[in-house]
Amino acid sequence: MAAPRRLVVDLESQRPVWRPPERFVRALVAAGGAEWRVDVVPAPTNSDGDGAGGSAEAVAVAAGAEVYIGWGIPAAVLEAGTGTLRWVHSAAAGVSASVGPLLRAGGVVLTNSAGVHADPIAEWVVGAVVHFFRGMDVAARAQRGHRWAKDDLTGVPCGLREIAGSRAAVYGLGGIGRAVAARLAALGAEVRAVRRRPALGGLPGVAAVGPGQADWALEGAAILVVTAPLTPGTRGAIGAEQLGRLAEGAVVVNVSRGAIVDDAALLAALDAGRVRGAALDVFEREPLPPEHPFWAHERVLVHPHSAAVSPRYWERQQALVVENWARYREGRELRNAVDLAAGY
Repeated sequence: MAAPRRLVVDLESQRPVWRPPERFVRALVAAGGAEWRVDVVPAPTNSDGDGAGGSAEAVAVAAGAEVYIGWGIPAAVLEAGTGTLRWVHSAAAGVSASVGPLLRAGGVVLTNSAGVHADPIAEWVVGAVVHFFRGMDVAARAQRGHRWAKDDLTGVPCGLREIAGSRAAVYGLGGIGRAVAARLAALGAEVRAVRRRPALGGLPGVAAVGPGQADWALEGAAILVVTAPLTPGTRGAIGAEQLGRLAEGAVVVNVSRGAIVDDAALLAALDAGRVRGAALDVFEREPLPPEHPFWAHERVLVHPHSAAVSPRYWERQQALVVENWARYREGRELRNAVDLAAGY
């Protein structure tokens, strides 16, 4: 009797919320049947950012495996699975560029979890915009000082804004970007989006243009939401020139990758009053260093890269992985296949 083909699950995150429930593994075992063996790596792994796992135990188990599911795809795991790995899935939404050459050389298909986080992150974005538009940051700051801030919020010109009637720019129109754009449009904003392939279009109430027309999307926007993946083309894409095109008193929200927005340019725009507030869930260095000026800035909301947290995460992740697991066994095209040339 032939040895069973093997699938490796390496998801024992150091963060409890990102550890898979038993039902996740049970679903994989049941779907694979007698032909497949599912090996679960019990060693802790790092799920932060795009994943940075690759424990010695994971590397050992990956040798001879055909399928690997982990937090990111460690180069050491790919090397251990040379010649046998055919499909690898990252439970993270992003992809580390460093593994691209190894994947191409081995003919390995990479899928990721882009879109799984869309709904909770989009809700966080709306909350972040409201936080600044409706003066909640002012009220929270005054509360800490036991100060009644009515004068601060009732002056003329009025510093409070509404999403309805505002222009919003969404930089990146993948799963998260679409969820953000749809919610802002539903709340009455005029939404303009920037995407790498503008021929794919936008969505109802959302106009989409390519990176070469980003200035049109940014011009006069009271809201800028960054949802694009980090690639050589997007690194540092939002700098002083782009921020200068926003409406006076705009709100900037970044839920993608910190390196897309120039920190120094954002701080300068905040200090000059061009940007009313910045809600940041991601940073170029994480954890954010204690000396970073974002910590002390009264109009910056520092959030520890956790906008995606939701009790429904594993429900969505399991649906995606189990469907792709069936597609793989049946030789069909996989969902969320990563374009290695584009980087996402």
